[in-house]
Amino acid sequence: MEKLLIIFLLIAGLFVIPGVSAADATVCCEKTTSGFYCQDVPADECAPGEQQVPTACESTSYCKPGVCYNSNDGTCSDNTAQITCNNAGGSWSVESQAQCELGCCVLGDQASFVTLVRCKQLSGFLGLQTNYNPGISDEVSCVLSVQNQDKGACVFESEFERNCEFTTRSECSATAGSEFHKDTLCSAETLGTICGPTDDTVCVPGKDEVYFVDTCGNAANIYNSAMIWKEGSDNKDLIEYWSKVKDKTESCNPSDANSNSNSCGNCNYLLGSICRSSDFGGRASYGDNICVDLNCDNGKKHGESWCVNADEGEVNSGDNAVGSRFFKHICINGEEVVEPCADFRQEVCIEDKIETSLGDFSQAACRVNRWQDCTAQGAKDDCENTDRRDCQWIAGVELQLEGAGGGNGACLPLNTPGIDFWEGEGSLAICSQGNAACVVTFEKKIVGGEKCVDNCECLEGSWVSDRNNVCVALGDCGPKINWVGQEGYKKGYEVIRS
Repeated sequence: MEKLLIIFLLIAGLFVIPGVSAADATVCCEKTTSGFYCQDVPADECAPGEQQVPTACESTSYCKPGVCYNSNDGTCSDNTAQITCNNAGGSWSVESQAQCELGCCVLGDQASFVTLVRCKQLSGFLGLQTNYNPGISDEVSCVLSVQNQDKGACVFESEFERNCEFTTRSECSATAGSEFHKDTLCSAETLGTICGPTDDTVCVPGKDEVYFVDTCGNAANIYNSAMIWKEGSDNKDLIEYWSKVKDKTESCNPSDANSNSNSCGNCNYLLGSICRSSDFGGRASYGDNICVDLNCDNGKKHGESWCVNADEGEVNSGDNAVGSRFFKHICINGEEVVEPCADFRQEVCIEDKIETSLGDFSQAACRVNRWQDCTAQGAKDDCENTDRRDCQWIAGVELQLEGAGGGNGACLPLNTPGIDFWEGEGSLAICSQGNAACVVTFEKKIVGGEKCVDNCECLEGSWVSDRNNVCVALGDCGPKINWVGQEGYKKGYEVIRS
């Protein structure tokens, strides 16, 4: 009886992988060589001089999640690692800080449930005095507190004339001798004020739409070219449009974005338009403002994001092309903006859709590719635990150098990591995990030659094919194409019979 040893060696780039390398145990890196914080990776991927502990990051002190307070913008972020918070200049604590207490910030006729510092910042941006109420303890009550405020014409005497300001009842009551007219515009003839209609328009802070403006500078109703004031007109609809407040649904084309419309200023941010100067779009028939189109030419709505993988090769199947990368595209203000995910496929792009009354709305994000401990998993359930890692279970093969093929299975990355195979030894450690040796046993007959009796499947082409599948799923190893579809000028593996 004699034995034949078949060895399958993987090649990464131009290297022949010489031997066996066990999967590196992972440590918690304060910062990796790729610039990521608090990652469970092999020790050699930790940045020089950074802390590393042989345990899960969630068990360390410097990567323990807590609350991060940013004093610059007054925001608080939950579940933030201490090191990430400190590097961003924030203040970290296990429990929520006093500065993170929320209250109701009134911004004109809008409201936001934020911290006091954030309220001061938002008020400053809008040129408003800070109006903060810490006694309101939930967002719904905060929003309702301003939605329920009456607005209308506040008429008062000024320099022996009846002047007018469109404001809230509470603000009007602070003016001595004033009279408040709910849901009435200052341009209403019945008020007898010095304010009258114009064909000028304005963009109102915090509002989407284009508004008419009266001679006193007050915003009136939404711009509609059919409602241009005509002196002496007895048109009841026209008179009422300049007398009573009309909401969005009572204005022109309420269910449309009215993008670049020269006749209607009923913009809708959710549909992809907002009030801007005509310099950003077409020209309105009257005034200097228009509903600018915020959607993109490819049919994506403003604010939508989506994943693009235009490179050759496949994704989510363990056969990514060498040099390929994930990208996130975003539609912002009518432009398609490209954001690359981390290089060497250390991040993958994930995408989902939200069902809305206006149709599907796509959202995407770059997320860390959790491939590092795939090969350390010996059970299918552990391998495919998507809460902890991004791996796939390949049945019928195993990661080994010696021993028969046809094992229980192997856990391999769902999206293979990129490898800088042109420098360092890192590529050898990763790719050599796919090396395999198979001892085939032959029984020599007295007459008629010899017969294979053990591990005969290793003589078949399918064994080499299976090993190749393991090889390419480990990283930029073995017989692969690059991101433009070109094959390497070497085979990428070697089969040795001895």
